[in-house]
Amino acid sequence: MTSTQPDKQIDVAFPPLESDKTRVLVLGSMPSQKSLELQQYYGHPQNAFWKIMATLTGVAHDADYQQRTLALMNKGVSVWDTIASCHRPGSMDADIDTRTVSVNDFCGFFERHPTLQIVLFNGQASAKTFQKHLGKSFLLERGLASSVMPSTSPAYAAMSLAHKEEIWLRALRILDREK
Repeated sequence: MTSTQPDKQIDVAFPPLESDKTRVLVLGSMPSQKSLELQQYYGHPQNAFWKIMATLTGVAHDADYQQRTLALMNKGVSVWDTIASCHRPGSMDADIDTRTVSVNDFCGFFERHPTLQIVLFNGQASAKTFQKHLGKSFLLERGLASSVMPSTSPAYAAMSLAHKEEIWLRALRILDREK
């Protein structure tokens, strides 16, 4: 969804993928232009997110979007973005106009999900934006763990898919523990 301000196009992110089973929240920065066009989280075909989550859920990375999201939520994983809206020409996080950033309502999300245990930031941009707007102690004050994960974006090519997957799946082992 997109709205305009004088001289600036403001992109608006999606509502969260969430369920009453939420134990893990994966936070991206802001959907790419391709994701916004498709109205799908991690919609760019080169993004590794759904390939990694296919290993977790057992649902193919190229299965129907609704099937993938339901499988993920049934595992206890919610997906959202740190940024609710901003001006960003293109899809690179470095191009986000920080003066236009508004962040999502995390207090409301955390109230709705008392079973939430950990926030996994999908890349540095998400974590840095979250900390800038909410503070470094925001999650700790709520008893939540967090970790900055290797970005699944195709722009982050410094790490192989196999290595990214290993790190992500290690962090998601929390889902194997008792609730």
